Amino acid sequence: MAPISATRLRELIEPVVSAAGYDLEDVTTTTAGKRSVVRVVVDRDGGVDLDAVAELSRTVSGSLDSADASGESPYVLEVTSPGVDRPLTEPRHWRRNIGRLVEAGDVTGRIRAVTEDSVVIDVDGTEAAVAFTELAPGTIVVEFSRPGTAS
Repeated sequence: MAPISATRLRELIEPVVSAAGYDLEDVTTTTAGKRSVVRVVVDRDGGVDLDAVAELSRTVSGSLDSADASGESPYVLEVTSPGVDRPLTEPRHWRRNIGRLVEAGDVTGRIRAVTEDSVVIDVDGTEAAVAFTELAPGTIVVEFSRPGTAS
């Protein structure tokens, strides 16, 4: 891909992703031999399935091609959803993980609710609302059997 600024790439991709009902979480470009790899990370409430990724890939690719974003340089487009190791930094990240066990700084507990400006975390049976402004980025604690599910 011809050198294109990350800002310009985001400007081309974000409207397409938003129009399809997704949040653009990240866009990165790396060099892989003579090609560039454009990695687009998207998410939405309810998650992202493979059919949605395929459709979004076609749409984003069409947008990049019509804008001639790569010039004559070949590129590979990867559209994906964020992994479980993605830090929870935005209210929407916390909301999409209600019911999951998280670590945020020195707090480990289960997300019970999310409001516009805080998250309610259950720590050992005691629920407390913590303002986003006072909350460290969270990470999901992987559980192999969650409470209330069959093992």
